[in-house]
Amino acid sequence: MPNLTANINEHFIVLDGNKNASTVPVGPTLYQDLDRDFAGFKGCELIAQYEFTSNWQSWEIHPQGDEIVMLLSGRVTLLLDRPQGEQKIPLSQPGDYVIVPKNTWHTAHTDTPTRLLFITPGQDTGHKPA
Repeated sequence: MPNLTANINEHFIVLDGNKNASTVPVGPTLYQDLDRDFAGFKGCELIAQYEFTSNWQSWEIHPQGDEIVMLLSGRVTLLLDRPQGEQKIPLSQPGDYVIVPKNTWHTAHTDTPTRLLFITPGQDTGHKPA
């Protein structure tokens, strides 16, 4: 049985393909552990929060579904690589969020301490330099 309470700074949440929730400790081997413990993260979603103080160093893409990115504090501009060109989406108030469409390269720009909550379909996530 998963922990019923925890802190998002110490334990992220994985929803498996049956929408069962498990807590996973945050640490340097998090993503390797997720791949190992959740069969390559097939059909899973990760609920996580991260703090940033500068622009992301890479773009990422999620081919298995939409990603939700919600601002908890600070401010950030999400950049989405859309067929019609780069789309800039500012998030400036806590609770603002963006739904990043499946198969959309995206990155973030910020110049202030910013905390974001992510609900990510992690299977087959890709990265490229920003």
